[in-house]
Amino acid sequence: MKLATKAYGLIEVDERQKINFPDGLFGFETIRDYVLLDAERQPFFWLQSMEVEQVAFVLVNPFLFRPDYEVNINNEELAEIGIHSPERALIFSIVTIPPDGPMTANLQGPLVINRDTRTGKQAILSDTRWKTKHDVMAELAAVRKS
Repeated sequence: MKLATKAYGLIEVDERQKINFPDGLFGFETIRDYVLLDAERQPFFWLQSMEVEQVAFVLVNPFLFRPDYEVNINNEELAEIGIHSPERALIFSIVTIPPDGPMTANLQGPLVINRDTRTGKQAILSDTRWKTKHDVMAELAAVRKS
């Protein structure tokens, strides 16, 4: 199917790239259907709204720069999107790239996606180690030094 995207204009996407967030994302609760796209620069991805062309998020796997990251989500929340085994989950963090500051990732509100059903949700973690703005490059440099 063809989809108008913020980053790439009109492109062809496969049905298998479609992700449904039944509750939407925080601040975007009414937008529920997205596609997951590879970004031109690895290790990033785009989460592009299928409904509103200008709504798209840059995502990253948080374990790449925080190997100690823990996503403690209760089983009831996981069951809401059909996850009964942790290895069936994809975990992403939303990245913010401001024009005048460091690139940050939200580790407090990860996106959890069921690999099999392509259904997802945004969780809120209560662990005080995880904030909404983690400096990706600084934390990546710290991982490389250790």
